[in-house]
Amino acid sequence: MAKSLRHLVLILGDQLNLDSTALADFDPTQDIIWMAEVMEESTHVASSKQRSTLFLSAMRHFAETLKAKGWLLNYTQLNDLNNTGTLAGELDKAIQKLRPQKLLMTAPGEWRILQSLRAVAKKNGLALDFRDDAHFFSTVRDFAEHAKGRKQLRQEFFYRELRQKTGILMDGKKPIGGQWNFDEENRGSFGKAGPGLLPKPLRFEPDSITQDVMNLVNEKLAANPGTLNSFAWPVTRKQALEALDSFIQHRLPFFGLYQDAMWEGEVWLYHSHIASALNLKLLNPQEVVSAAEKAYEQGHAPLPAVEGFIRQILGWREYVRGIYWTQMPEYLERNAMQASAHLPAFYWTGDTDMACLRDAISQTLNHGYAHHIQRLMVTGLYALLLGVVPKDVHAWYLGVYVDAVEWVELPNTLGMSQFADGGVMASKPYVASGKYIDRMSNHCKGCRFNPGLSVGENACPFTTLYWDYLNRHVDLLAKNPRMLMQLKNLNRLSHEERSAIAAQAKLLTNTSI
Repeated sequence: MAKSLRHLVLILGDQLNLDSTALADFDPTQDIIWMAEVMEESTHVASSKQRSTLFLSAMRHFAETLKAKGWLLNYTQLNDLNNTGTLAGELDKAIQKLRPQKLLMTAPGEWRILQSLRAVAKKNGLALDFRDDAHFFSTVRDFAEHAKGRKQLRQEFFYRELRQKTGILMDGKKPIGGQWNFDEENRGSFGKAGPGLLPKPLRFEPDSITQDVMNLVNEKLAANPGTLNSFAWPVTRKQALEALDSFIQHRLPFFGLYQDAMWEGEVWLYHSHIASALNLKLLNPQEVVSAAEKAYEQGHAPLPAVEGFIRQILGWREYVRGIYWTQMPEYLERNAMQASAHLPAFYWTGDTDMACLRDAISQTLNHGYAHHIQRLMVTGLYALLLGVVPKDVHAWYLGVYVDAVEWVELPNTLGMSQFADGGVMASKPYVASGKYIDRMSNHCKGCRFNPGLSVGENACPFTTLYWDYLNRHVDLLAKNPRMLMQLKNLNRLSHEERSAIAAQAKLLTNTSI
């Protein structure tokens, strides 16, 4: 059989869809599928136990789906004897064993893996045929064409183009509701009364395959962050569809209003919890957007909620992919603000007196999940204000979250959260004092720090670092029109006040609070 093998079809851990372009003309009489679990993918960054379990379990479930179709599969498990530990090593072994005429795959989502697999193909003198990933509304070529000749890239404009191209939430050539973006209506907080009775998230009891993976991860990746006590993510296509339906039915109507809100101890709120299923390709973004649009058309969910949710997928998800593939590999090294501080040790433990960070990080380690405001305006904001090396912040985000794959995580972290690209991804740094967190949550009520104070024993580190950040970067930020109001407020501080803030901020860079 090896001599007559036509294609060795490569399937990566985030390409778990039967409608993959790589499988479009699969012939079980001539082709074999290759999949591999390797240690490198859980150790090149410290991949959390939740994240590693999700990927490995989803891969094994997908392998069972392929076998049920009668398709031949060359599959390496993490604990197999003689596992080389790398995708390149396992692919090289498979090529030596099977002698395919050609390698074929859907384009990978990570630059590092692309280069690695290309090198193996070249070493063996084989063609490696990349096919477009059809699990998007646009191609990277579409984005490159959009970006051509523009001095600045902005998500809103690309989003509008895709709305017009697809007809999603459109009334002819105009947006339904008369406006493109309902962001202003989607910034509600829960107020003093709190969120009240919240809909329970749909969680999935680990089956025997997942339990085997959990045992393997606890054994082989014992030093990696997080725990598996609560693991219950969708790992199959069927479960992913159930998770989508649960969100549409029970949480989408209030998603928009409360998408930026936080509440102590409440992990799930009104968010979708389907990003990991989307990024593993267990769900197709077209079907997700269609389900949300249908909910609006049927009167089940209001337009601001539906538009806000669709913008996350049709807007940001497509936009960050374009940024990633048109800016790599140099993008990974960007550090526009010359940040040089170390990531605080409490990012790996949650052991801090800051209530908001303790809640977000503990939740992250326990579930592999935090919603976008916890990522952008709590964990990300603190790292930005402190001046942590952007590449280190990126490695943390890529490792700890179950939905993290580099094409989507890197631009969101390095560009939007840390402003390390100098404005390629976002139009300004997302900086705020502790008062923002106080407004959007109840964290400050139970915290020993006062968000209104920038100096002194009870000063909120976010507030101290906020003013220090503006002061440190005032010359650079003054060139950005969107920062002028914040700098105007900075100018109200006296020289003595700025000096006291700088001294307190310096202490924060050397301590873990």
